[in-house]
Amino acid sequence: MFESPPPSEAHPPPRPPDPPDSALVTRAQDGDPDAFEVLVRRHQDTVYRIALRVLGDEGDAADAAQEALVAAWHRLPDLADPVSFRAWLYRIAGRRALNLARARTPEAPADNVEAAATPAGPEQHTVAGDLRHALARALAGLPPGQRTCWVLRELEGMGYEEIADVVGAGPDAVRGRIHRARARLVEELAPWR
Repeated sequence: MFESPPPSEAHPPPRPPDPPDSALVTRAQDGDPDAFEVLVRRHQDTVYRIALRVLGDEGDAADAAQEALVAAWHRLPDLADPVSFRAWLYRIAGRRALNLARARTPEAPADNVEAAATPAGPEQHTVAGDLRHALARALAGLPPGQRTCWVLRELEGMGYEEIADVVGAGPDAVRGRIHRARARLVEELAPWR
């Protein structure tokens, strides 16, 4: 006969699913700092990535991301709809990065744009690196509003409505900014075709 394994060897009970953002927001609004900490862990990488792609500088991006998270904590009681937390947080992050980008000189570097793929050979690697730098320079030359919309669409995969919410503009304005950004990038990167 088979014996049941002792309780210590039995399979642990399944872990309950993580609570949705909206439940954590409600708890954080009620004064639970641990709930907000979970929200920060869930979204801090995206907040940083948005700032990095808009600013192109790791130090500035880290500062902007931290400022955005602190601002979100202070403004959390004012958030009326907990379901909209994600877009609300990304809007704060995008605006912090956008304000910092506007305050900088136009020659600011933007060398941290991710490449889609890195070719294997040394010659191709060099060409890919040069293309990345050309794209970074072209992105740095875009007006901050266009750059932010392009980054959120092309690199973060956000939809027009969500971007509109993040940047505080209408979806048609977002489409226009992205269209102008694409046209300018195509023009700037024409030698690479």
